[in-house]
Amino acid sequence: MPAPLSSADGYAELVRRWLARFGPGTETDLVWWLGATKGAVRAALAEVGAVEVSLESGAPAYLLPDDVEPVDPVEPWAALLPVLDPTVMGWKERAFHLGEHGAALFDRNGNAGTTAWWDGRVVGCWVQDDDATVAVRLLEDVPAAGREALRGEAARLTAWLAGERVGTVYPSPAMRCDPGDLTYPVLRA
Repeated sequence: MPAPLSSADGYAELVRRWLARFGPGTETDLVWWLGATKGAVRAALAEVGAVEVSLESGAPAYLLPDDVEPVDPVEPWAALLPVLDPTVMGWKERAFHLGEHGAALFDRNGNAGTTAWWDGRVVGCWVQDDDATVAVRLLEDVPAAGREALRGEAARLTAWLAGERVGTVYPSPAMRCDPGDLTYPVLRA
């Protein structure tokens, strides 16, 4: 068993791991995620040699020193993620991938329901019908290529679940709503 770390070393290791997976991140993100003080976060950022960068909004954020090179653009992609997935839960400041959908996709305690992603943004959620078929509930307009890719992901998830229904104690408002109340189409597998 490894020797326990000091508090400062523990925070530094947690910040290093968080930045490696979720960076860039803001001080606010890290304080929220760690449940730590700004002082502890600032000391950990200094310890790991975090580099300050600017987000598209102009706000300061941090990356690890070996992660500052620009990344090549990626092709648009679709994904259906489960309840409480770290991808949607990893930041306090989520507008860059969540837009205005927070109230529809998180319960009142801040727990994320299922999410449907297109090209790096959350565009809706997914649910299962009584036959365990996955359907995507869109919260915004998605181009035809995105709708087709999300239908494909719904079919893939339906096949993988093989008739098993996934329950949750954290259904979001979008997961609980009547699909007839939605502005955008429901995409079925």
